[in-house]
Amino acid sequence: MNLDGVLFFPVTPFDASGAVDPDLLATHVKSGLAHGPGAVFAACGTGEFHALDLDEYETVVAAAVGAVGGAVPVFGGAGGAFSHAIACARRAAAAGADGLLVLPPYLVTGPEAGTVAYVEAVAAATDLPLVLYQRGGMRFSPQAVVRLARLPTVVGLKDGLGDLDLMQRIVLAVRTEIGEDFMFFNGLPTAEQTQAAYQAIGVPLYSSAVFCFAPELSVAFHHAVTSGDEQRRTHLLGAFFRPLVELRDSVPGYAVSLVKAGVRLRGLDVGGVRPPLVDPSAAHLQRIRELIEVADGLV
Repeated sequence: MNLDGVLFFPVTPFDASGAVDPDLLATHVKSGLAHGPGAVFAACGTGEFHALDLDEYETVVAAAVGAVGGAVPVFGGAGGAFSHAIACARRAAAAGADGLLVLPPYLVTGPEAGTVAYVEAVAAATDLPLVLYQRGGMRFSPQAVVRLARLPTVVGLKDGLGDLDLMQRIVLAVRTEIGEDFMFFNGLPTAEQTQAAYQAIGVPLYSSAVFCFAPELSVAFHHAVTSGDEQRRTHLLGAFFRPLVELRDSVPGYAVSLVKAGVRLRGLDVGGVRPPLVDPSAAHLQRIRELIEVADGLV
């Protein structure tokens, strides 16, 4: 499996009663699909994986699969408690997903041997391709990534730690021991901000939450960073992404809340976020509204 282009992580819409709205999710996904993402990652971080029960999770993945219609691969999240991760892997397969993003275990941080065993158990529960998400308590040495990459279904690693020294060593080890087909992703919040550095160490792919509410700008940035248009890249960073990151960092959880607010401000009423996340204040809503206007002026 090879992915290319912007990776789309849709939000999960909730209706007025607080229930998952699969029809609205399908609208959201189809709207994004028109801008040519490389893949859709449903019920992952931006999609509030942490807040979904198993039935809701399967509904979200199935709705995304139906909306995409085979145009690009669809990945579902799988993580949290050990048994929940296994159940998610099976539910995603039943819903027609093309792969899984393996999220960190819930609450505890075990030794690397335990983290490797966690991934191996998810891999044993499904034939779907797996992308590992290194963040929080899920941290791998280069040797552990090589070991897991030898599993036939482990196809990539997404990094949310931001440790470039570690990532460089992982990339070099995998390229030496496994080859060029293994995929590497930048998974930091607002990944555009750091993608030039990641690209320089051999990590060409990244997730774009901005794609949810400003897809034209997201695609424009992707073209700039992949084509080497440094002037355009730095202009977009300074005018839009840097102030967005500053706003994002003002409140924990805004990496999701602001994205969902941006989708609402674009006219799609996807509802608010579930606790423990909080929706943006009135002042911060106004700021994201202003940034959307900036985004529109940049494309």
